[in-house]
Amino acid sequence: MTQKEQICSKAVELLLQQPNGLRCSELTRLIRQEWPDVKESSLHWTIPDLHVYRPQEIDKPARGLFRHTRFRETEVEGDIKIAETTKRRGEHEFCQFFAEYLTDELEECTKAIPLGGNCFKDKWGTPDVIGVLCPKPSDILKFPAEIVSAEVKTDSNALITAFGQACSYRLFSHKVYLVIPSTVCESDLAQLDALCRVFGLGLILFDAESPEEPSYQIRVRATKHEPDMFYANRNLKVIEDELFG
Repeated sequence: MTQKEQICSKAVELLLQQPNGLRCSELTRLIRQEWPDVKESSLHWTIPDLHVYRPQEIDKPARGLFRHTRFRETEVEGDIKIAETTKRRGEHEFCQFFAEYLTDELEECTKAIPLGGNCFKDKWGTPDVIGVLCPKPSDILKFPAEIVSAEVKTDSNALITAFGQACSYRLFSHKVYLVIPSTVCESDLAQLDALCRVFGLGLILFDAESPEEPSYQIRVRATKHEPDMFYANRNLKVIEDELFG
């Protein structure tokens, strides 16, 4: 039995115990706990397509959510708790986890990487996370690649700066997300919510006080638009190998 087949079998076993299903990251965590020697690359490439490898046993009723076909008729709650990410030890590592959230939970990207710093060497800034959505070989309808960027802020006192930076990323991104602490006061949150809807930004809240369980919550979905291809190509050239390699 190949490692892919072993992962699928373990996933089926775990899903049989969860009538409401399991999120991709939670399923990955459970398999990793029970099988510590499993290759990370095998998990990354196998779990998102479990429903393709085992269609008779595994159903995918929503993005990032898997459920055993035995429970297909079970009503899934609309506000299923977003799976917890693992322990965060710093901003860069946190951005790595959010990159995984973009690919595994939201499925907005096929690959995402943390950036930060001044990677693009531009006064307009560099996103904390950037990803790309490309069609899979199994997709019937092919589409052009889409770039997704995210600005992650753990400091609730820097919301105006964070919003401005996120807006600037629209210059070279098809979608942009602003990720802020859920402890932001309601008045600020309401204004940010409205601004994000006006400018087409996505807004995601997380628990910055609980590193082991950020509990991402989508407040506003990012709206797709066409970026300026000159700036998109200029910036992507800097990270071409990391993002497309």
